Amino acid sequence: MNPIRGLVLGAGGARGFAHLGILQVLEEKKISMDVVVGCSAGAIFGALLCSGMDLYRIERLLTYPGFAKKILDPAVSKAGLIKGDRILEVIRLLTKDMSFSDLKIPLAVVATDIESGELVVFREGSVAQAVRASISIPGFFKPYRYQGRLLVDGAVKNRLPIHIAREMGAERVLAVDVKKGLVNKLTSAMDILLQSIEILEEEVFQARCHGADLLIQPDIGHIGSFHFDRAEEAIQLGRAVALAKSSEIRRIMA
Repeated sequence: MNPIRGLVLGAGGARGFAHLGILQVLEEKKISMDVVVGCSAGAIFGALLCSGMDLYRIERLLTYPGFAKKILDPAVSKAGLIKGDRILEVIRLLTKDMSFSDLKIPLAVVATDIESGELVVFREGSVAQAVRASISIPGFFKPYRYQGRLLVDGAVKNRLPIHIAREMGAERVLAVDVKKGLVNKLTSAMDILLQSIEILEEEVFQARCHGADLLIQPDIGHIGSFHFDRAEEAIQLGRAVALAKSSEIRRIMA
């Protein structure tokens, strides 16, 4: 009997586009997963995978010139630069407004309760709303009020929540971290804030990243977390690392 295989897709802003390239290669190599966990950007691509979306159609959409700017709606609130309403509607459309129980593959999405400091794991209810909560990078997206909690990016607590996949029964875990490396060229206050958060996250990551059977880290540190115009490059870097490691992935996850 095959072991239960889990896939954990971590946070990373625009670097998260690499997840799509990796998912495409897994599909091409017919390497399937039984459970998926997504955090922040990883929650977006985990939801798209589990809802059965065509991964190449998603690539065409995300790399369409100007697409990212169209879905980032500026806020007039002090709580964040981006309201997040448009991206919520896009996720609703792409996932066909599914609830977790409708998904083809079981999914968990993680966020952080900014008021209590707790890690929140969503496995029921609206997929789109859980994803909207998970991507709420502090200072960039407005926190999202959902199920009585004020929620921000899951990465504030744990950018690669491998233990959640284990709790879902995964016996073999493939984890993808897209935050390896720091950007050398910081051009805005938001760049500085985000890099500061990432430095703080790194200690938590180093303490918890050893629970995976295989950890993949694309060489993507030169792409900033807000460089959404570099989606195509990030996708190709994800494809490259997945192709290079496809034999190892098949061996370990078999």
